[in-house]
Amino acid sequence: MTSLEWVAAALGLICVALAVRRNLWNYAFGIASTGVLAFVVFDARLYSQALLQLFFVAINAYGFLNWRRAKADGGEVAVERMSAIEIALWLAAAVVATLGWGLAMDRLTDAAQPLGDAAIAVASVAAQLLMARRKLENWLLWIAVDVASVPLFLAQGLTVVAGLYLVYLALAVWGLVDWRRAYRLSGAVPA
Repeated sequence: MTSLEWVAAALGLICVALAVRRNLWNYAFGIASTGVLAFVVFDARLYSQALLQLFFVAINAYGFLNWRRAKADGGEVAVERMSAIEIALWLAAAVVATLGWGLAMDRLTDAAQPLGDAAIAVASVAAQLLMARRKLENWLLWIAVDVASVPLFLAQGLTVVAGLYLVYLALAVWGLVDWRRAYRLSGAVPA
């Protein structure tokens, strides 16, 4: 599956680089990347990751439509912040979903790392939804996902995918910096 890993990695890098720049076309590359990656992680028995990739195909379509509607007059996609209450609710939901999904994967499948895989999958879902909603905080979650994903994929022998997540980590930091700057330049009051 190494060639499929490389294809997914290349498409994923383009996707994230475009997302950092708030370019609408990140979603087309996201659909292609996640579609290919679904096969790779399923073969490695990371079932939560495989389901996550299929979810990403759908959420990328949603993100494309949402960003297209939200473009500012200058063609830029506006960045928003979450309130403290929103952050607390998203975190609580993520903890509950992680525990539920992780236990289900442990009991119902032969998943290689059910709880770690579930935690990364749930955080990724939350991050992707927040990105589709143009929330700055999506990048903080992506940073956490990328840090946690590297050892998960290395443990399963997916070195190309692990390397990809190291690059994603650098891109997520860039995304946080760039989106934070865009938020400040918009004149919005910090949340």
